[in-house]
Amino acid sequence: MTTAATHQESENTPEATLFVAFELSEKTWKLGFTTGHGQKPRERTVTARQQGRVLDEIAQAKRRLGLPDTAPVVSCYEAGREGFWLHRFLQGHGIMNQVVDSSSIEVNRRRRRAKSDGLDVRKLLSMLMRSHHGERQVWQVVKVPSVEAEDQRHLHRDLETLKQERASTMTRIEGLLSSQGLRVASLTKLPEQLEALRLWDGSPLPPGLRRRVLRVYAQYTFLSAQIAEVEAARQALLQTSPAPSIDKVRQLMQLKGIGINGAWLLVMEFFGWRAFKNRREVGGLAGFTPTPYQSGESAREQGITKSGNRHVRWMTTELAWSWLRFQPDSALSCWFRERFGGGGKRLRRIGIVAVARKLLIALWRFLQTGVLPAGAVLKEG
Repeated sequence: MTTAATHQESENTPEATLFVAFELSEKTWKLGFTTGHGQKPRERTVTARQQGRVLDEIAQAKRRLGLPDTAPVVSCYEAGREGFWLHRFLQGHGIMNQVVDSSSIEVNRRRRRAKSDGLDVRKLLSMLMRSHHGERQVWQVVKVPSVEAEDQRHLHRDLETLKQERASTMTRIEGLLSSQGLRVASLTKLPEQLEALRLWDGSPLPPGLRRRVLRVYAQYTFLSAQIAEVEAARQALLQTSPAPSIDKVRQLMQLKGIGINGAWLLVMEFFGWRAFKNRREVGGLAGFTPTPYQSGESAREQGITKSGNRHVRWMTTELAWSWLRFQPDSALSCWFRERFGGGGKRLRRIGIVAVARKLLIALWRFLQTGVLPAGAVLKEG
């Protein structure tokens, strides 16, 4: 009887913490509440994106669980479609929140395992308490960018999307013409070229096919105009903006082999807002960390983790090929030729990933200290 009274008293102290886990979906959100291990969680379902309802449920959970209104609240949710606005909302109301990388959450290794929103929210609650009480390596927490840093990503991501959509329209036009055994050298002045095209029997292009090709071509020209507009806006920022992130873009562009596309993406996605302590953090956050596998006498390398920023990983790999071409006398290019130059295509593809990791670290040091990568040269003028 005395033990129960003491337990109730400790739960009502101001130090008691309310743990909240969110399981987010498009229409509804599942919320789980608890104050510690061994307690059955309180589960509630609310309409998605109803901020007031979330705050009401947190207040009700404090009353039901015997916590004072001033009790601290710790929450978490998985990174996904909702982005970071919910994190900023929760922090704005004094709630300590963590955005969790969903791929880092441990799961049961059985062939078949039960899964539901209720099970997921209870799993998140358990791991949140473990993390809050000091257990390390429970999961990976996503670094939330500032509103300004997140907004700077839209320009180059929009440009990347527009280019992909334009390439898709080009493929559609080529496919439509190829179905009739026809092709054009380029899409410049396509309407005039369609007039001159003839089928195998010398007849002109069927009217239905011609209209369809012209409709797709209208999409192509519209996307090209948008790409030109975005590139012009980026160029204007590069020439006039005094922002520190733009200064880093200009600094990277001084190196031969790095143009505006690569420099802009690396800065806005990576170097412009992240503070790295060492080279391991740089490689790890880009997903270039190796993953060895060893069990008994079996040992092999599984490749890189690919758990970091995919935009940075893709661009750095492209820049690695460019670096070998435009910086042939650099130490990194010499190392690649000595180590992988005599191998086949597969070995060179493996080697270019190693070059990409080393190059990313070298560029980070160049931005931090101003010291050129070994053997690298700057652009003339």
